[in-house]
Amino acid sequence: MIRGADGGTRTPNPLFTRQVRCQLRHAGTPAGTGRTSLPGHGILAVMPSAGHLLAFLAAAAIIVAIPGPSLLFTIGRALTVGRRDALLTVAGNAVGLFVQSALVAVGLGAVLAASATAYTAVKLLGAAYLVYLGAQAIRHRADLATALRTTETAGHAVPVTPSLRALGQGLMVGLTNPKTLVFLSSLLPQFVDPTGPASLQMVTLGTLFALLAAIGDSIWALGAGTARDWFARSPQRLGTVGAAGGSLMIALGVAAALTGGTD
Repeated sequence: MIRGADGGTRTPNPLFTRQVRCQLRHAGTPAGTGRTSLPGHGILAVMPSAGHLLAFLAAAAIIVAIPGPSLLFTIGRALTVGRRDALLTVAGNAVGLFVQSALVAVGLGAVLAASATAYTAVKLLGAAYLVYLGAQAIRHRADLATALRTTETAGHAVPVTPSLRALGQGLMVGLTNPKTLVFLSSLLPQFVDPTGPASLQMVTLGTLFALLAAIGDSIWALGAGTARDWFARSPQRLGTVGAAGGSLMIALGVAAALTGGTD
């Protein structure tokens, strides 16, 4: 009930009341954005608009489909240590991509891109680690054949790399790739909705990119692991495949060390 100018009371129009409540409820929503500007609205604060998200997913799918160093590294791992460790390496690399996305969100990607010294230091560290893993694969290639012979004669299981170690190796390779960090610094901001918090959106986009990359690399890891299983029927062939995978990782490390700067 409301009191009129003549002192009487009137019952307000229900339709008018609903319109006022609706306007008050959406007072903090910019027209045409579909996003509230009020704090504490959950997923709306971290997700870009539908248009930005679809554009990013399309671009990310194209980028992931192009073979790159991480894919070649995954194939090398599948050929040297098998399907299981290759998939764990993919998971570790995906975590590395997520961490890099978080670094981009707080601005460290731009700092790395602007500092030639920091960029070179991270690049050489990652390259050295790739060469180390490749050298280890070549050095222990005979162990693969020996383990296979032991399995065939005594029925023992082939020793496998501990899961945390395989994950850590993938994480290390993912974190020490400065080109990916600089690439994400230039890619993610292009798909951020200006009506929302940029940092949270970049972390979300980076997470989606890491998941897409993990799916693509996993498919290749399974394929390379299947090929390795065929080679494993012969200890000599298995040793040759191990050496080939190690050589691939060394070549990747050398290429990473010799490539240019952030351009």
